[in-house]
Amino acid sequence: MRTRSRSRSLLALAGTVAALSLAAVTPASAAGAVLTTANGDVAVGDVLNASLASGTTATLYSSATGTSGVSCAASAFNATVTDNPTAPGTATESLTAHTFGGCTANVLGVLGVTSVTVNNLPYTTSVGSDGSVTVTPAAGSTVQTTVVLRTLLGSINCVYQAPSLTGVASNADNSITFTSQHFTKTSGSSLCFANGYFTAKYAPVTDAGAAVTVN
Repeated sequence: MRTRSRSRSLLALAGTVAALSLAAVTPASAAGAVLTTANGDVAVGDVLNASLASGTTATLYSSATGTSGVSCAASAFNATVTDNPTAPGTATESLTAHTFGGCTANVLGVLGVTSVTVNNLPYTTSVGSDGSVTVTPAAGSTVQTTVVLRTLLGSINCVYQAPSLTGVASNADNSITFTSQHFTKTSGSSLCFANGYFTAKYAPVTDAGAAVTVN
């Protein structure tokens, strides 16, 4: 009886070791993609959408710590997924639309904001499993925004450029946040502030209405 009991114990131990060994090598294949929703992995070709997080604004201020510049009550983006590998990894998207509306300015000599337009689209957006987000333009191009201001002297165009933007994705509220991303004025009158610092939080990022999670 002892021999049989001991044999069963050894067999059970061997089975447990085998199960643990299998579990140790299978998570990578079962982890899913970098971008997922409650409906499963986000497919290549899906279009992700997001607007400003409730109660927030998108701002382009003249300094990283100041409050003088342009503030927009509305902003949204669309990005088409071009690659979504198994996690951990980096998913890529093509940012095809990025809009702003309801914008105001509190700059001396400026009466209002006619428009804020993102130029040189599409941009490539990379989202890493660590939550890092990078927005880059096509080779030889720049991330560019044109702000049209109304002044006492008429309408003026202020053009701002940056080599790239970095942000952070959070699963807490399915958001992407950009904080004080530096732009440099490349053209425009003296009423255009010399530097722009872009801050905005977009949430939730969705795919066909389902919130997107980064893995």
